[in-house]
Amino acid sequence: MAHKQFKVQERKDRARERERERERERERERERERERERERERERARERERERERERVREGESKRERERERERERERERAIERERERERERERERERERERERDGESERVRERERERERERERERERERERERERERERERERTGGAHGAIAASSYPSSRKGIQTITYPINYGGLS
Repeated sequence: MAHKQFKVQERKDRARERERERERERERERERERERERERERERARERERERERERVREGESKRERERERERERERERAIERERERERERERERERERERERDGESERVRERERERERERERERERERERERERERERERERTGGAHGAIAASSYPSSRKGIQTITYPINYGGLS
């Protein structure tokens, strides 16, 4: 009789043991699931961070682009203003010319005045040439200056870190 009770007891113990084992297994499975969930969460956080980084880069680029656009706009404004100033100067010059005509000044004085006017015109032309040169320089900076090694090396540019002026080969007898 005692033996039978012992067997029953043993079976119950084994059943309880198996049940506890299954419970521990389920617990380990839940733990692995939670770990996977945490990993997914970290991955999503990293993705959000990368997205923010890309957003900041895009934001920075568009900001620089807007800044360059504003700079070009200011440059255009200044060019228009200079043109107006030259126009006013020419108008004053014509006014003085009419004034002298009325006063009947001597031809020699008018000749000197015309010579000065031609000199001023040449000066304005040089100014326009310098302006075009500056425009080309800005254009080169925008496009990365990839218009041939000689062309790029002919223009000194502190931004590119070139201190010396280099001339194209055999430039005016220099090499």
